[in-house]
Amino acid sequence: MAEQHRTRTQYDAVIVGAGLAGLVAAAELVDAGRHVVIVDQEPESNLGAQAWWSFGGLFLVDSPEQRRLGVRDSLELAREDWLGSAAFDRPEDEWGRRWAEAYLDFAAGEKRAWLRERGLRFFPVVGWAERGAGVAVGHGNSVPRFHITWGTGPGVVAPFAAKVRAGEAAGLVTFRFRHRVDELLVDGGAVVGVRGATLAPDDGPRGTSTNRDVVGDFEFRAPAVVVASGGIGGNHDLVRAAWPERLGRPPANLLSGVPAHVDGRMLAITAASGARLVNGDRMWHYTEGIQNHDPVWPRHGIRILPGPSSLWLDATGRRLPPPLFPGFDTLGTLGHLAREGHGHSWFVLTQRIIEKEFALSGSEQNPDLTGKDLRLLAERLGPGAPGPVERFKERGADFVVADSLAELLDGMRRLDPDGLLDPARVEQEVVARDREVDHEFSKDLQLTAVRGARRYRGDRLVRVAAPHPILDPAAGPLIAVKLHILTRKSLGGIQTDLSSRALGADGVPVPGLYAAGEAAGFGGGGMHGYRALEGTFLGGCLFTGRAAGRAIAAG
Repeated sequence: MAEQHRTRTQYDAVIVGAGLAGLVAAAELVDAGRHVVIVDQEPESNLGAQAWWSFGGLFLVDSPEQRRLGVRDSLELAREDWLGSAAFDRPEDEWGRRWAEAYLDFAAGEKRAWLRERGLRFFPVVGWAERGAGVAVGHGNSVPRFHITWGTGPGVVAPFAAKVRAGEAAGLVTFRFRHRVDELLVDGGAVVGVRGATLAPDDGPRGTSTNRDVVGDFEFRAPAVVVASGGIGGNHDLVRAAWPERLGRPPANLLSGVPAHVDGRMLAITAASGARLVNGDRMWHYTEGIQNHDPVWPRHGIRILPGPSSLWLDATGRRLPPPLFPGFDTLGTLGHLAREGHGHSWFVLTQRIIEKEFALSGSEQNPDLTGKDLRLLAERLGPGAPGPVERFKERGADFVVADSLAELLDGMRRLDPDGLLDPARVEQEVVARDREVDHEFSKDLQLTAVRGARRYRGDRLVRVAAPHPILDPAAGPLIAVKLHILTRKSLGGIQTDLSSRALGADGVPVPGLYAAGEAAGFGGGGMHGYRALEGTFLGGCLFTGRAAGRAIAAG
């Protein structure tokens, strides 16, 4: 028998997914005095979903933080960077392009003030992510734009969760956790509700896999349904099925950068109700994944957020070609490695580099920023690597630490059971690179990039080590890190208009149906096009969730 809420059977909106996009949409509806039910297949411990685990980076344009560091940015420059990265080239990109233009206006306009009104603050040093493919009109950020939220992902989630909890206390919001949507209800061509299975309670901690034992069924009806269910990164079968030929072959073994509940199942369910899915072959996975020594979910991987100095070698020991340097071109590097047919690569670096340049993605890997702990933050800015980085160096299965190159090569061979690595080639690459450090002029474009990066005050202070020979004993010990492909984001999804209304195959909105966040390709079914500029995923959840909530509230 279908479940009914004890005091309410009809709502103004049903929101599928209690992640950031869903919470933002709900917060807008609470402000408008609307009644909302939020359904999610996971337990309450997962409120905030994938965003909670994030580093909290947000893309802003011409911010006070940038200007204080001497960064000259503008909407025009950001638009050039975005469009050069997106490379829109399909008829179905029309709405993605419109969302991109609207989001750029938001990021250069009210976004920062809107977030500050909700209590968000930013770390004063702006990061320079996705430095680009080496040409002015192509992919990449021309200037630093990666603003780290004080509080990381939980800090981004908190004000919206608090608003929705207040709405719950006021009787405007009903949470229904452990409710898995299996069908969108359609009546006369309009989506009028959801139906699905009630799952057995599960007390598992945040992010862990939960049971799928069905104990009942439910149905909720409303004139508006928002699908904010996330992407496909936790479902490797879907990732492989969508993997495009242009990125080579998907590796046999993938790490998961997201929990298993990021399963993509709502995409097919939404399509069955008449919505159009586009750009499923566009995706955003990382090449700097390492196995978590303390995993939460299956095949749990952590991404290294690298500075630009580590020597990057393929599985055979050959250096990656320019401009595939750490932190420059995520998908360019992914495609290069996948086309080679190898599922891993290597960083070779020194203790001096790891202390200055290694950060780990994720709220749990940055307790100083997440916990707003000034004492821990001071330790990050002082000598030595951050505590989580040192723990991975000591305990991580993918790390080799050695006092000599011969010892390092022995350790790398032990992590290479297929015998792909050519130690002689590794030695040649290291020695040749070190020779280029010894003089001011160099044909080594990576060293030129490192020296250029250090002209930016933020990089020089906290992000980029002074160039030095890798084999300099004073900079040691030597470190090698085996890197894996790490699944993360979907760049395509449900096509939407600028009010987050889901569109059908004919381009007309499906009455009553909305989509937000990653499920909508962060807007329009793909506002990033082929490549992202980073800091834009959480921002896309904020922007599309806000648009959905406001459109529903406006009636």
